[in-house]
Amino acid sequence: MYPDSEILFPPRCISHLRDLRGPKWQNLVESVMKRPLNHEEVLAFGLMMIKLGSCLTCDLDSYRASLGCCTCARRSISGFKGDDEELLGRYERALNDVQSYLSKGKIPQPMTLLLQEKTKTPGR
Repeated sequence: MYPDSEILFPPRCISHLRDLRGPKWQNLVESVMKRPLNHEEVLAFGLMMIKLGSCLTCDLDSYRASLGCCTCARRSISGFKGDDEELLGRYERALNDVQSYLSKGKIPQPMTLLLQEKTKTPGR
């Protein structure tokens, strides 16, 4: 296994993405970085990055895995063809998805425990 690769986008990589886009993107990243790891905004940011970076199709023998998650995430954001408004729109949709999922109340026990934990903020 590569030392910097995980199964899905890790919140520790959020801070690495701050300076890759314009002010609106930077404000989003800074806002998310201030939240605890189990906050719905951090979960939504992660969901957005999982979709953008195609984390679900990455495997440990792939080139992407050999780069490591933070480098792959940087490449995903830097190479995104849309503008910052489109990226923020994707984040908002991911946030709506997370909030909708959490509001259903049918959350598996491990996820419930994760959401209850008081954890440190990403990238720190």
